[in-house]
Amino acid sequence: MVALRTEITEIVTGLALLGYKDLERALEVRPGHITNVTHECFDRLEAAYVAGDYAAEFSTSWANGDRFRTADVGLRGRPPLTVEWKGPHKPPGYETIPADLRVDHVYLISCKYGSSILHNVGPSNLFTACLTEKRTDRSDWFHQMAPGQHQELYRAYIDGLGISGLPDRVEDLDKPTRAILKRHKSPGRAWPGDSGEVYTSFAWAVAQRTAEHWLGNLGTAGERETLLWRLIRLQAAPYFVLGAQSDGVPTHYQVGTPWDFRKQFRLRDFDAWADASGQPLIRWMARVIDRVTNEQRSIEGHIEIRWSHGRFQGAPEAKVYLNTSPHQVAGYLPVS
Repeated sequence: MVALRTEITEIVTGLALLGYKDLERALEVRPGHITNVTHECFDRLEAAYVAGDYAAEFSTSWANGDRFRTADVGLRGRPPLTVEWKGPHKPPGYETIPADLRVDHVYLISCKYGSSILHNVGPSNLFTACLTEKRTDRSDWFHQMAPGQHQELYRAYIDGLGISGLPDRVEDLDKPTRAILKRHKSPGRAWPGDSGEVYTSFAWAVAQRTAEHWLGNLGTAGERETLLWRLIRLQAAPYFVLGAQSDGVPTHYQVGTPWDFRKQFRLRDFDAWADASGQPLIRWMARVIDRVTNEQRSIEGHIEIRWSHGRFQGAPEAKVYLNTSPHQVAGYLPVS
């Protein structure tokens, strides 16, 4: 089931496209022009609206939808025939266009609130395959990058917790022994015993070797340019993002295509490097030249590599974040 906050931001954005004078009227009518929204969904929206819950989300979502309804790059004041809400449907594999709404079978809209995450993928999909394909890889990225430090951290961790009966080698952990380890985890975020100091050197080794590995798979300028397109989610068809940043500032922009990008920008360079942080962290930056003004612009982000279900639990995941304001990203065009 979709979370209530997600229902509000996505469905209310869609309702605002239909031209009702205000949200109260749209909730009263419950228009059939927005599909896949059940009566139960409308009941939850009305209850939350009356209770005053999520007031900022209601207001910003309605304003964003209304902006798109009147925008020159949007509906230009023309009421759509249909607004399709994707709802809980999640296709397998990569979602190349993260659309939550489809308008008149043409306009694709992503509703993104309070998140700067671009991707959440397996490390090998990002750093080895460079987002060209989604691989099912259950191998342990931490052990691939820093086997010695990984083993040292495991030993220090279980010694700090005082657990016996677990495998001597970290690579021999299986589902039952991971369950034992999870039951004995230390409270909060503290690392037991001397394992915190060991973790610092482990995280740095993983980050440093991952950055070297990633750049080693990006040997040509063309490979780095296409990676940038995939990182910032440029696709063959344009789509729109309506939402708000984590500080509540509304965002509304069109994500262009690689064709659009190449017409206006030239990639100067792409770089990635390890950063000293509480966990393995990679910073990345692309510098592009505007072909019209000859000005240089930067697109910056970072990647956190972490266990997917807690320490020594499950395969690690890589979360890609965009640090640059989306309204300043080359390839994104404001909806005005």
